[in-house]
Order: sequence, then C-alpha cells, then structure tokens
Amino acid sequence: MDEDDTSGERERAQSGAGGTDPEGSKPRRSDGPGGGILMGRPFGVPVYVAPSWFIVAALITWVFGGQLDRVLPELGGTRYLVSLFFAVAFYASVLVHELAHTVAALRFKLPVRRIQLQFFGGVSEIEKESETPGREFVLAFVGPLLSLVLAGLFYLGMQAVEPGTVPGVLLAGLMISNLIVAAFNLLPGLPLDGGRMLRAVVWKITGKPMSGTVAAAWVGRALAVAVLIGLPLLTHTGALGNATEDIGGMETVTDALLAAILAAIIWTGAGNSLRMARLREHLPELEARTLTRRAVPVESDTPLSEALRRANEAGARALVVVDGHGDPTALVRETAIVGVPEHRRPWVAVSGLAQELTDGMKVSAELAGEALLDKLRASPATEYLVVEESGEIYGVLSTADVERAFVAAMARPAS
Repeated sequence: MDEDDTSGERERAQSGAGGTDPEGSKPRRSDGPGGGILMGRPFGVPVYVAPSWFIVAALITWVFGGQLDRVLPELGGTRYLVSLFFAVAFYASVLVHELAHTVAALRFKLPVRRIQLQFFGGVSEIEKESETPGREFVLAFVGPLLSLVLAGLFYLGMQAVEPGTVPGVLLAGLMISNLIVAAFNLLPGLPLDGGRMLRAVVWKITGKPMSGTVAAAWVGRALAVAVLIGLPLLTHTGALGNATEDIGGMETVTDALLAAILAAIIWTGAGNSLRMARLREHLPELEARTLTRRAVPVESDTPLSEALRRANEAGARALVVVDGHGDPTALVRETAIVGVPEHRRPWVAVSGLAQELTDGMKVSAELAGEALLDKLRASPATEYLVVEESGEIYGVLSTADVERAFVAAMARPAS
C-alpha cells in the first residue's frame, strides 16, 4: 500500500504493501534507532526494517506454513522454514517496489531520506513533492509496475519447475502476492499509489494540485469504507474462492480485524494527505519577517528589570545581548525570563539568561516557506536572530511563534 503522509507535523500513516511518502514541508525525524534495523544503502538511501516487520514475518510464516501442510504434507516441520523463506522473499519484492519509487525520485532530483519495511509493507520517504503532474504520475506508477514485472518473472519461473514441488509453490505464492500488491496499490485513492496517480490526473486537468489531493483523498476514504465492509463480506460469501463451509468463527474475526486495520490505515493516510496539502498551500505565508518579534539590544551586564523596561518602552518582545561594538552575541531566552521571579529581576543580569549566538541561529528576514523551515530544522533552537541582508538586527524569531503559525495554517480552509 502506498502512503502520502504524512505525519502532519508529526503524524504518519502506516504504509501497506509498498508506497511513497512525499514529506514536503514537515519536520524531519531522526534517522536513528526509531527507523529500525539498518539493512543497507542501495543508491545511497538507507533501508530500515522496523520491529513490526518481525511480527508480520512470523504471521506470514505461520499462515503460509498451514497452507503448505495441505499442499505438501510430506514436508512436516520443514514447512515453516520454507514459509519463512517465502516471507523474506515477499518483503524483498516489496523492497524492489520501494526502490522503483526511490530511483524515480532520484531521477527527478527529489531527495529520498530512507526506505522503511514495516507492518503491512514499506514506505519510501521522499522529502519533496513532484513539480509537475506528469512526474507525480510516473513516480507513483513505477512501484505497481515493478510489482507486475516481478509477478511476470515469477510466472515464467513456474513454467520451469514442477507445480507440486517446493519451488513451484513458492513461485506461485510470490507471483500471486505481487499481483495483489500491484492491484491493491493501483486502487485510485490516497494514500495508495493509484491515489497519487488519480491526484496527478486531476492536477493536470484542473491545474491545481490541491484539487487533485482533495479528489484522491475522498476516494481513499470511500475505499476505506469499502474495505471495512467488503473484505469480510467477500470472504464470508466465498467470493474469494474459499469454500463457505470452511469459514469458521475465528476466520470471520480475523478477516474483520484485518479489514479494520487496512481501512484505518487508508482512512488515516487520506486524512494526512489532506492536512499536508493544506499546509503546503499555506506554507508561503510563513515569512520570517512577519513572524519576527521586535527586539531591543542590551549589554550583558544589564539587569533583567532594566532590560524589560527598555523593551516595554520600545514596544519590543525580545532581548538581544550585544557587545561593546553593538554586535549581537547572544539571545535572552523567553523561558528563562519567565522563570525569574519579579522581585529578583533587578539583581539578575541578562547574560545569565542568554544563549550564545551561533551562525545557525542567524536567520535572514527574507526567508519564507520551506526555505525557512529547512533553516530552522538544520539548527534547532527556541529563538533565532533575524537579520537584514546588510547584517542589521531585525528582531528575534521564536520557535513557538512558528508552531502557532503552522497550527493556524493547518486550520485555514484551502482555496
């Protein structure tokens, strides 16, 4: 299953059998242990296996082992080793699906932060959106296309082996699983690959990427409802080829649980896509100049009470510590000011409440949108010094103000 998250600012939908995650403007997460176990770096992109993968691999091993017991009963306990091989081979197919997205993204000069194999499949974390609907369509389509190619290769392999043997059963299982991956991902609703293809088509017709996102996201929500109701119904009626007399209470509960999980993933992913699209549309409104607080310069030995008096007189809301030449050296932290009781402020110098200014904490007043966010991500801090192109102090930018602007942007309706 494909994904177009996006973890709002922190939110994230699980991906299914394969997908992409154009991160666009959201803050980057750590590539550390939270990413899982690092397996390699094909094309320079790290591939992680999430801990949830081992749960799914065990489940696939158990389920496929039961099927092997009916088809090849002579295997005995060895069937679980064969089943484990199938689980690994299936996720290798998912990795190929993800690598197709990754190679296409790199070809379009879109940075890919990582690939993660996880519960219900994998996701390619692409850090920027496609610039054109054509590239968006290609980027989404290559994943299912590679899954179809793999299904064809496994079908050709089946012709070279006996159907009742272990290789024959494995190749048949991999062919069917890749067909399912391709078909599921081609469903025309976000966060699936087919949803991104639909988004590209609507974007091309209307000229508005937001219109494409809205259309594909609502189709995705409709698909979620269809999966929730339809999958257990199809299984119960035997429409998927299973005999109705073999369907017991446990199978019914399992199918309903699986349908609920898939529906939740699709519904959440569609909602995340809408939120991120709304954020991207309003992203250019986030300008360092308009979000900056007016600041007054004070020397390091200035008492806090005197510094605040000067700020109030000037109508400023921030303090910048300067040296004898008037050059900025530090920023007085707002949280530190709040922590000083009013009766102690005449005896506390601003230098004791200041954070030393680094090059990463200097922000151009002209920065806006994604460029501004990239700058803040590169050097995390609570306050930043905003300067004009000439180097003159413009004011102080608070991370809290930027976060509030994000919340407001997310809440505003899209045009």
